[in-house]
Amino acid sequence: MREDVEALDISDVTANWVNAAVLSRQIDERIKALADLSDTPLFFGRLDYLHAPGAEQAEGADGERFYIGRRHVHDGDGDPMVIDWRAPVSQPFYRASKKDPQDVALRRRFGYTGGDLTAYEDEHLSDPEESAKTSKLLQQEIERPRVGPMRDIVATIQPEQDEIVRSGLGGTVCVQGGPGTGKTAVGLHRVAYLLYAHRERLARTGTLVIGPNRSFLHYIEQVLPALGELTVRQATVDDLVAHVEIRGTDGTAAATVKGDARMAEVLRRAVVSHVTVPTEPVVVVRGSRRWRVAAYELERIVRELLDRGIRYGAAREALPQRIAHAVLVQMERSGEAPDDRVQDAVARNAAVKAAVKQIWPPVDPARLVLRLLTDAEFLAAHAEGILTEDEQRTVRWPKPVRSVKSARWSAADAVLVDEARDLVERTHSLGHVVLDEAQDLSPMQYRAVGRRCTTGSATVLGDLAQGTTPWATRSWAEALGHLGKTDGVVEELTAGFRVPTDVITYASRLLPHIAPGLAPVASIRDNPGFFDVRRAEGTAAVLAACGELLAQEGSTGLIAADPRIPALAEALTAANIPYLSPGEETTQDTRLTLIPASLAKGLEYDYVVLDEPAAVVAAEPDERTGLRRLYVALTRAVSGLIITHTDPLPRQLGGCEV
Repeated sequence: MREDVEALDISDVTANWVNAAVLSRQIDERIKALADLSDTPLFFGRLDYLHAPGAEQAEGADGERFYIGRRHVHDGDGDPMVIDWRAPVSQPFYRASKKDPQDVALRRRFGYTGGDLTAYEDEHLSDPEESAKTSKLLQQEIERPRVGPMRDIVATIQPEQDEIVRSGLGGTVCVQGGPGTGKTAVGLHRVAYLLYAHRERLARTGTLVIGPNRSFLHYIEQVLPALGELTVRQATVDDLVAHVEIRGTDGTAAATVKGDARMAEVLRRAVVSHVTVPTEPVVVVRGSRRWRVAAYELERIVRELLDRGIRYGAAREALPQRIAHAVLVQMERSGEAPDDRVQDAVARNAAVKAAVKQIWPPVDPARLVLRLLTDAEFLAAHAEGILTEDEQRTVRWPKPVRSVKSARWSAADAVLVDEARDLVERTHSLGHVVLDEAQDLSPMQYRAVGRRCTTGSATVLGDLAQGTTPWATRSWAEALGHLGKTDGVVEELTAGFRVPTDVITYASRLLPHIAPGLAPVASIRDNPGFFDVRRAEGTAAVLAACGELLAQEGSTGLIAADPRIPALAEALTAANIPYLSPGEETTQDTRLTLIPASLAKGLEYDYVVLDEPAAVVAAEPDERTGLRRLYVALTRAVSGLIITHTDPLPRQLGGCEV
């Protein structure tokens, strides 16, 4: 298929150089999408239908066989050899069961090692003599060692996951999923499915995946290309709102107030305050005639524009045309017959321009936010009845700033600037946005994301128990409201595929303290996993645990409280144990990653050493946030976890019993 594309001759079908350039780019993208991927087989399953799909199920009718793979593959004659996993005919591979065989006689799963076919497994779903059984190949695939970036789960998608993946483009879906339930993979595969089912529409409107940090985005960046999708942009929330340079930080109290949804109304008031009710008429001179628009009529036009609730910038652009229209009405009454060209000329008249500049002056969003944060009177005027005096003092900067460029903007400030920009000029909306680790976003950050999909839909992924910011999401209904998607559907994933049973059971001791009422994850793993808690002095126990786990196949992560990372890095270097930082790709030679607890969210390793749980809790501003951070750190392991500690364990873990 790739050779056929490479052999295309476009010289006879391009009328000009522009068409040739566009077609050449499309061909290049097609060739990239057809690239061979090492260790990635073309097919992973087979379906034998009792009857041909779509045909009448008459007795004696022939069935049909389909091979299922990551993408469509056809032979030299154009006949399909492998069916794309997203096609409707492939759906029973994920949904069919003994109770509901969906006209499937046989489902075959193929097992691979290093790209070589090494095993297969059959399920005769329509055979009453064969009982339902757990797939060993499925278990092996789930428990396969994790080396390198995140991989797709297209061969192991479960029925409850597939329902979310194939849900329609028109609706927003919020997925609550505990550690190891596959919510991130579900979100990425949903993007791949939507691009397959609505390719032309999303090609026009665009898709975006938003992650919590660069390390996380690097970890997931190979999933969609492996499924043949190369056009999806990835970004963090900070990337989206990068209108000013971030050089400062906020304290917890200031960041919390700045991230509160009430700030949206403060900003709206501040923007609208620039509009001045006219007190003088506008006089337009054309030739020997003078046309006068009275002050009361100008006031009516201004109030109409304000009442319409359109963007400040759009209303400012409309104002000269509305004034010009009032002049044209007078011209028509006097017997003239002006056309659109006359109206445009009047709108450009110096008197009209001067009036617009005075009534509806331009607003620079960054300067507006800067004034709010440095001018106590300006903030008080627009925050009255919204923010208390204490809250106003909390968000104000202690010293005046000369300019936007010299200001030490924080991440929360950048979100405020983004909100102000949207009040002035509408933010471009995409067709679909995936928001991962959403539980950590502030209401104002949700609004920033929501602006990117006002005319599209979203997939929101997160776990309320893993919220580690002071403003962490309390409920998904509240989050969807801030996102502007109140009609979004909340789905919950509770089956755990990554974290071993013993590990998730231990970590779940924290749930009553960090997310009361949230259902614990139930691991479906056959392997209970390796789990040990060790009390010892110094870093020797940490190094010994790392050496022990590195003797096993797969990746190892050493997770510790952020303040302890420098000391552990020094100890690893002294012991000649090579290690990587989060976001760097593991190799066969270097399989240990040293991870600050603050960056562990969303990552996974075959084995994890967790250093000093009490220090992880103590590093956070409050106990609940610290316990949530600990819950995240405890649930990064796929095969085994060793906890090393000198200080007593947090009481919520029930001492050191396992």
